[in-house]
Amino acid sequence: MFSDLVLASNNQGKLAEFERLLTPLSIKVHAQAAYHVPECDEPFDTFIENALHKARHTALHTGLPALADDSGVCVPALNGAPGVFSARYASLFMPLLNPSLDKDTQNNLHLREHLRGKADRSAYYYCVLVLVRHAHDPQPMICDGQWWGQLIEEPRGDGGFGYDPYFLIPELGITVAQMDQVQKNELSHRGQAVQTLIKKLNNEYSHK
Repeated sequence: MFSDLVLASNNQGKLAEFERLLTPLSIKVHAQAAYHVPECDEPFDTFIENALHKARHTALHTGLPALADDSGVCVPALNGAPGVFSARYASLFMPLLNPSLDKDTQNNLHLREHLRGKADRSAYYYCVLVLVRHAHDPQPMICDGQWWGQLIEEPRGDGGFGYDPYFLIPELGITVAQMDQVQKNELSHRGQAVQTLIKKLNNEYSHK
């Protein structure tokens, strides 16, 4: 099994999360910035296409196996939005509600505004992972995970990032931002996808 893997992202939160999640495989996860990989666009309307595009881009520039994820929050009452636009949701709407705020806060403000008056506030986090062994890998390893919850009006908790302070897990009575990292890794959409990835990698390399 390879010992080094490049994450097709410069997001430090994601990098730390993947490092923890992939500990059982003894794989060293590197940020693509360490290899001066140029930013990759996300031109597609589906999570899987964007993830595959990013993974191949990073593998091409580094010559190493690459792992990309595309993830976001999907709200049935909003026809699946923000979806693939979760990280830049606020930028789709002008003018911004409060331009002085950071990106995560802006995104949450716009999501809350669009949910105003909606009876159904259910939502799910979705993550798809794509691992390519090399840039032209004909059989990428694809895994996904889904995590259901409810979107609340006021933030709770200081952990996590993105929509975590507003994403309530009803059966636990807490938001994702109120969870410790161990609990989040066990339950999250990304944790689910990584566990599937670990099983697939172990299965693949057990036959070599």
